[in-house]
Amino acid sequence: MDRKNEKSEAKGGGKGGNKPFQLDKHEIIERIPNFHLLPKPVKRRVYALKRLQLQSANIEAKFYEEVHELERKYAGLYQPVYDKRREIVSGAVEPTDEECEWHSDQEEDDLAENLQKKAALEEKPADSADSVDQKGVPDFWLTVFKHVDLLGEMLQEHDEPILKHLQNVTVKFSEPGKPMTFTLEFHFESNSYFSNTLLTKVYHMKSEPDNNDPLSFEGPEIVDCEGCKIDWHKGKDVTVKVVKKKQKHKGRGTIRTVTKEVPQESFFNFFNPVKASPEGMDEELDFTIATDFEIGHFFRERVIPRAVLYFTGEALEDDESFEEEDLEEGEEEDLDEEGDEEEEGDFDPTKAPPPAECKQQ
Repeated sequence: MDRKNEKSEAKGGGKGGNKPFQLDKHEIIERIPNFHLLPKPVKRRVYALKRLQLQSANIEAKFYEEVHELERKYAGLYQPVYDKRREIVSGAVEPTDEECEWHSDQEEDDLAENLQKKAALEEKPADSADSVDQKGVPDFWLTVFKHVDLLGEMLQEHDEPILKHLQNVTVKFSEPGKPMTFTLEFHFESNSYFSNTLLTKVYHMKSEPDNNDPLSFEGPEIVDCEGCKIDWHKGKDVTVKVVKKKQKHKGRGTIRTVTKEVPQESFFNFFNPVKASPEGMDEELDFTIATDFEIGHFFRERVIPRAVLYFTGEALEDDESFEEEDLEEGEEEDLDEEGDEEEEGDFDPTKAPPPAECKQQ
């Protein structure tokens, strides 16, 4: 289920509960044009409507809590499918002829065209014996990541040899009665870079109106995340690089060369997320945290369930179709607005609607 109203931004706030919400009348006056001109009985009714809206928000929060429980339940049904996907990708099992049945003329045409292009670029043909000996789907998850713009921007050249060892990516939901979370799990085969076989990223969520602004509630939101410690083998940590620096002794004037580790960009910084500062958020930090939350949500909602379609590129076509459709709708709106402006010169007062006595927004 792709709930687009989940917000990818850090927010504080405690539980809304059933605590009465104190309406800020000055805030209402600022938001509603000419609110002060409304008759007092109408203002009272507006306050009542706001209280009803708060009740609706609290009900909606409970709804999303139950949705989370439903997701957790169905995660168990998806698991055998994802386990079989992992076995095929890693080469642990070979699918049967029946399991491989899939016919699409368009796919075959595209495949033939891609193979022709690849053959033209290669200086020598691939070793057919190596092709036969290959197991599973090589570089499956690395290819998926490179096809997704949001993830491809994180990848560095030094990350790719490590991600060739990534065998599976899964999501796990919190247990019943526990705080709402989901955990991304990255399963690696044994490799020469780190000793971990599992890297995790936990995203903490809440589904409750904020005490400070309860009427802004639009559904569950990610509020925090935490990564895990990567046990790098000596000299293999790609999140840092070694630089040499010359130092001059003030008294003797001698020069020595020292080495130090400095951070460098890497996909694996994903497992060491930045935290909100207790002193307040600046624009850059806020953007970094929001992007992290967006990536976590995208893994959960799109990449993990539709991995093979990102591998083939089909999911990218779907994403682009949605973007183009949204753009076309926006262009139509612009055209309509331009059309309205052109017709203003031909205004017919006999067809004009009567003026409203009091317009509210």
